[in-house]
Amino acid sequence: MSAGDPLPEAGRGDRPVTLAVVTGAHGVTGEVRLKLFTGDLSAYHHFNGGRLTLKSLRDGSNGAIARFAEIADRNAAERLRGTELTVPRSALPPLVEGEYYHVDLIGLPVATEAGAPVGTIVAVENFGAGDVLEIEQPDGRRFMVPMSAATVADGVTIPIGFLS
Repeated sequence: MSAGDPLPEAGRGDRPVTLAVVTGAHGVTGEVRLKLFTGDLSAYHHFNGGRLTLKSLRDGSNGAIARFAEIADRNAAERLRGTELTVPRSALPPLVEGEYYHVDLIGLPVATEAGAPVGTIVAVENFGAGDVLEIEQPDGRRFMVPMSAATVADGVTIPIGFLS
């Protein structure tokens, strides 16, 4: 297992991946404002298991503006506030060597270089300087380490120095 392929293909397919979240209504005709977590949402047409069908998408001043076939007015659009727009992991484009999707890392076990269990990856954050793994230990305590060649080698291993 390498950092570029943390999960076997069979373990990826049905995991939902959040591509955007509805931040509120836009106008009175049922459009919604979106916060995007992907560069191009227009490649996807069905979200949340087919419950939402994208009719149109355009740039807005603070994100994107979308219209869904199932949302007819502002009241319905307001009820979507906070709704995450998901697609199955299998709908995402294939990765090239060295790339990974955050969703593929969540739930992976973490060990020291010597193989001693450390915990499980529970989140992947990015505060601007690169991805950071949040790891939960068996006792519930959490810590973060940078996603780098120094911390990830052939799977997810943490050098002993990070645990002190």
